[in-house]
Amino acid sequence: MAKTKARYVCTQCGSDFPQMYGRCPDCGSWGSVQEQVVEAIATGNTNILASRLARRKTSAPATPRQALTLTQIDDAHQTRLASGYAELDRVLGGGIVPGSLVLIGGEPGIGKSTLLLGVAQRLMLQYATLYVCAEESAQQVKLRSQRLGLNESNSGNLYLMPETDLETIVQELHSLRPPVAVIDSIQALYFASLNAAPGSVSQVRECTSILMRIAKRENITLFIVGHVTKEGAIAGPKVLEHLVDT
Repeated sequence: MAKTKARYVCTQCGSDFPQMYGRCPDCGSWGSVQEQVVEAIATGNTNILASRLARRKTSAPATPRQALTLTQIDDAHQTRLASGYAELDRVLGGGIVPGSLVLIGGEPGIGKSTLLLGVAQRLMLQYATLYVCAEESAQQVKLRSQRLGLNESNSGNLYLMPETDLETIVQELHSLRPPVAVIDSIQALYFASLNAAPGSVSQVRECTSILMRIAKRENITLFIVGHVTKEGAIAGPKVLEHLVDT
C-alpha cells in the first residue's frame, strides 16, 4: 500500500520543496508556500519503466514505431470556428482552433461566465456544446441565458452540467463528444484520487493536465475559466498558464 507524504508547493510559481518556507525561495513571494499531501509511489514500481527499456536493447536496426517524418504527415488546412465575437476571434488568432485548450482569466464579476455563455449560445446553432457550471446551478445559468435573449426552442445543442467531480465530467465528454465545452471554473473541480481540497495547487494542476489530454485526443475545444488573485495573477500554480494553448 502506498504511503502518504507531505510536500510544500508555491501557489505562485508551482515550485515544490521538502520543507515549509514563509517566503518562496524561487519567486520570492510571501505566504504562498502551502502544504500538499500526496501519495508516495510504491518502491517496487519506481524502476519498472527503466527495466523495460533495458530489456528492449537489441542489435536490430533502429526503426520508428509510431513516429513520422515531416514528409509522411498529410497537409491539412486548419478550419477555425467562429465564436460570434469578432474581438474574441481576433485574440484567438482568427477563430477557435479545434482541440485547443483556452484559459479565460479575470477578476470575479468581470463577465467571464457571461462571455462564454454567449459564445456557447452562438456555437450551439452548429455544434453540440457542453457547459459545465461547477460554481452555479443549472437554474442560475438558465436565468442568465434568458437575460442574454436565448431562444430556448433553438437550444437543443446546448447541454448544461452542474458538476464538480472531474471523473464524471470526463465521462460526459467521452459520451457526448462535443466539439466545444466550457469548464466554469477550474478552481471548483476536484479529482477524487488526490487528497487535496478543490482549488489547491495539486488539484488545479492535475485537473488541467487531464483536460488537456482529453482536448488533444478527442479534438474537443475546451474553454477553462480561471480566477485571478488580488495581485492580478491566475490563481493556482504558474504551470497552469503553460499547460493551456492560449
